[in-house]
Amino acid sequence: MPARSAAALATAAALVAGPLLAAPAHAGTVERFRVPASGTFTVQGHGYGHGHGMSQYGAQGAARQGLSAAQILSFYYPGTTVATKVQPIRVLISADTTRDTNVLAEPGLTVRDLGSSTTYALPDIAGVRRWRLNVDKAGHTVVAYQTGRWHRYRPGGFAYLVGDGQLRAADGTLTLVLPGGTTTATYRGALRGASPAPGSTDRDTVDVVSVEQYLRGVVSAEMPASWDPAALQAQAGAARTYALFEKADNAGRYSQICDTGSCQVYRGTSAEYPSTDAAIRATRGQYLTYGGKPAFTQFGSSSGGWTADGGEPYLRAQPDPYDGWAGNPVHSWSKKVDEGVLERRYPRIGDLRRIDITARDGNGDYGGRVQSLVLVGAKGKQAISGGTFQSLLGLRSTWFDLG
Repeated sequence: MPARSAAALATAAALVAGPLLAAPAHAGTVERFRVPASGTFTVQGHGYGHGHGMSQYGAQGAARQGLSAAQILSFYYPGTTVATKVQPIRVLISADTTRDTNVLAEPGLTVRDLGSSTTYALPDIAGVRRWRLNVDKAGHTVVAYQTGRWHRYRPGGFAYLVGDGQLRAADGTLTLVLPGGTTTATYRGALRGASPAPGSTDRDTVDVVSVEQYLRGVVSAEMPASWDPAALQAQAGAARTYALFEKADNAGRYSQICDTGSCQVYRGTSAEYPSTDAAIRATRGQYLTYGGKPAFTQFGSSSGGWTADGGEPYLRAQPDPYDGWAGNPVHSWSKKVDEGVLERRYPRIGDLRRIDITARDGNGDYGGRVQSLVLVGAKGKQAISGGTFQSLLGLRSTWFDLG
């Protein structure tokens, strides 16, 4: 969408009778919005997320226009080049918050002692329901199995493992029992009870899995599996590259990426679909590089029609002609909000009288995404970032206007 000029905004503000007045907050000006007596006002905006890199709705819009996955990735990450590599990654399983790694029993289970590099076959004992890796008071990893109660098992005759333990099944999948014992999740690869630091008596569950198998639990968790193949392939390429960037950035850590939206969502085998599996196979091993290293391929739901500067040469602020197709419900949005949310967070300002938007990025409608603003109350002022304002009010992005 075209940006509104300072003159146009000032003229529009002069013609509108109401409690909210606006002027552009770029080119050294400030927008001043007077909060109505009711304390309720409407925020309108564009996009969903930070706007860096690929818009997922934009990828689908581009695919609908006939662009290939390679063309989509080239548009959203300009200047990157394609490389190919297949390798493992260590994924933190955040839902497992206890010190043990507890799996359902199945034939062909093994445990590997990472301290001695020895693998032991676990016996098929009648009545065993679960096996687990736990930690004793001295910080040693111990192995146990459950019938009616837990029994210590001694791999190779040893009371505990030399280092951390890792469980693997013959069929390549393990069912992890989550805290409480009533919920399970199935993962490919091996599940490790990993020490977060040397000598720690804590353990975190980490899935050690190939990146290609990992992606099977990611792509449909990040993009609808029903979308066009080119969009799904672009998502696979972006997700693979993001994983390899995190792997390189955390090479020496016990886990290299998490399984939540703080990294990218990973749901194990429950997220596997034929369409997304096909997209992963079609792009096997392919990832984007810049300067010979994996690119930081951030992506988000919707750019709103203009991507945001992500601080890298390939994460440019640029118009996005693909985001605004009819199926995108978050290209434009509005939300009614109450001043009380801001007053409770910053009580020292007193009754909120005005919101001054002091800086935008200058790109697109309204003058672009809000970078900073000031809350002006009866008792004082509070300067905050656009991101903080977005978070406090539950807005979809920092690209907003008040009205």
